[in-house]
Parts: sequence; structure tokens; C-alpha cells
Amino acid sequence: MVEAIKKITLKSGKVRWRTVVDAGYDENGKRIQLTITRDTQTEVKDERARIQAGRAAGTFIAPSKITVSEWLDQWLKYKQRDVEDTTIRTYSLALVHVYDKLGHHRLQALTEDHVQEFLDELVARGRRSSGKPGTRLAVSTAEGVLTRLREALGRAVVRRLIPVSPAQYVRVSLADKKIDKRERKRPAPWTVSEVQQFIKGIEGDRLYAPLLLSLMGLRPAEVCGQRWADIDLQLATLEMVNTRTMLGNGTVLEKDAKTAAGERVLPLPSKALEALKRFRAQQAREKLAAGEAYTDSGYVVVDELGTPRNTRQLRAHAYKVMESSGLRKVRLYDARHSCLTYLAVNGVPDVVLAAWAGHTNATFTKLKYVRPGVEDLRSAADAWDNFHSGDGGSV
Repeated sequence: MVEAIKKITLKSGKVRWRTVVDAGYDENGKRIQLTITRDTQTEVKDERARIQAGRAAGTFIAPSKITVSEWLDQWLKYKQRDVEDTTIRTYSLALVHVYDKLGHHRLQALTEDHVQEFLDELVARGRRSSGKPGTRLAVSTAEGVLTRLREALGRAVVRRLIPVSPAQYVRVSLADKKIDKRERKRPAPWTVSEVQQFIKGIEGDRLYAPLLLSLMGLRPAEVCGQRWADIDLQLATLEMVNTRTMLGNGTVLEKDAKTAAGERVLPLPSKALEALKRFRAQQAREKLAAGEAYTDSGYVVVDELGTPRNTRQLRAHAYKVMESSGLRKVRLYDARHSCLTYLAVNGVPDVVLAAWAGHTNATFTKLKYVRPGVEDLRSAADAWDNFHSGDGGSV
């Protein structure tokens, strides 16, 4: 039913025309009715026709006063259906900057210029928590913030709160990328020789077996989540079904594998198998010596009294061993890069490489984890030697 257009006479004597049009429903399912007031009947009819045509075509966006902060709250709540608590926490931390600088804007008033200026300032001003002037936020971190914002705004487009995402074409500037590359020194993952030196340095360490698992491509959370029930010392296999990760710096969160591909069974290399057998026997002796003080948790990575160790404690222990071995300090997670690079360079098929890493996509594994260093490229130099000397055959 089309509402009548009514004549309105203001106190000043000015005449205006007004009608009400049904504009559908808001994001909460509440009916929206818009009041149109214009100077002429024709203007009212044109605006009503525009709204009705937009509704019929599915392109009409109903006015909304929701702010960017309010929408981000809704989006994070929506994402809880799809991702784990640790991921939600990561998203929330990434969006702190957005809440701070863009949160007060009405969602429908947010522009591409707002988002671009925010991103440029974010890269330039450095970390919120840093008191050091001139400290720049890593471009990769800023891009992570932008990725989360894009995803949230993309969902707003789907919900017909905004017609297009104002973050769709926003990018970190080339100049900022060059500055970041020049000024930010990223520690390179270990070379093969460094990994081998680390292995020699931990041979007498109590946590030799768990550290070896870290050096065969397992994530730290996967290592800490390993239970003896998941390891078959007879068949020499390790089943990856449980992880123990950190929520912040103090809370341990136990959960299943990150993805379906992460739930996998790996054959144990002989060195790791023998180390696990010895560690199992050592824990039996420790349990006998501790008596009732021992906690029989069933985990592999435990202290002398059976108490499970978390990823932060495993990392701190590894750093001490690195220092005593005279090695560069790298994250255990970066050791995973070194190991997967070694497998790739030594001819392990892509599909096997991805399955070992716990990834669904082999392309992702090679893109994110395979980083050949100078020594890895030595075989190519040898091939060039053969080519230059004429021993490489015809082309």
C-alpha cells in the first residue's frame, strides 16, 4: 500500500510535503519505515520511487546508526561460530587499533579515505605499547589488522548494512613497505647446519625427545599436547589429535587439532623413536622416585614430578639450550620452517610435505614455510658449474 503524500505547513508558513515508505527490516529483524520530507510533491515521489526500486532490485541499504565499534562487536560474536577462542582473542587484539581510531564513526559514514588514513598512521606511529619514538609497526602486523577489518566490513556488505566495503582497495603504501624491509631485521630461520648443531647440543638434555619432535615439523602446541596414549612405540607412529596452547601469557588452553588436516598420523624417525623410548623409561624412574608427589598426567612433555609443561616453558627451555650451544636464538616455530624447507629441498613431494605439516593445501605450505637459504641453493650453483664447464648436457 502506497502511503499518501501529505502537505505540511511549518510555523514560518513554508510548505513541505511528507510521506512514509516501508524500507524492509533492519539487522535485528525490526521493520523499518522511513519518513520522506521534501520541498515539492515531485521530490517526495522521486525519493519514494528510488527506495522502492532499490528494494525490488535488492540494492537498497536502509539507514542505520550503528557505529563501527558496535558492528565489530557483532562481527566478533558471529565469528565465534567458526573459530576457536584463541583465534577470537587474536582478532580482538588486531582490532584494538580500529576500535580506537575508527570505532566512533557511523558504519555507513565510514569512507575509504578514513580507512587509508588510519592504516598510514598505524604503520607510521608504531606500536601502542611502545614508548620508543620512531618505532614503526611491522607492515605485516598492519596488514593483519587490515585483513580483519576487511573481513568485518565484507560481512556488513553481506548483511546489507553498507553497499560496498570502504576497505576493499586500501593498501599499505609501497614507500612504507620499502622502509619496513630496510629497517626491520627479521631473524632468518636456522640453516641445516644450525639445526644439526642444536641436535648435538641437546643430546644430553632431559627434554631431548620433545625438542626432537619440534625439529621434525611439529608446532610447539602440538609437542606440548602429545600424550603417551597417542604414541605407538611398537609401530613407530605418532598421532596428532591434541594440542596445548597459551591463551595470553598465563592460561593454558587444551583443544583438538587446529584443522582436520592437522589431525594426522606421522611415522617416527628412528632417532626420535629411540629418544622417546628412553624418555618414557626415564619418566617411569622419576615416578617411582617421587612416589605420591608424582602427577601421572599422561603427557609426554612433563617435569620431574609429572606436571605438564606449556609452550612458554618449552620455549624458555629451548632458548637456554640455544644459548649454551652458541646458537642464534630463534623461535621453535621458526625451526618448523627450517625442517619443512629441508624436506622440500630434498625432494619430498608437495602432497607429502603438506600432509606432514598438517596443511590442506600444498601451495600454502610451500609459500609460507619453505624458505630456501644460501646453502639450500648450493645445488643450483653446482649445476651452473656443470653447465659452464660443458658437463651439463645440451639444452
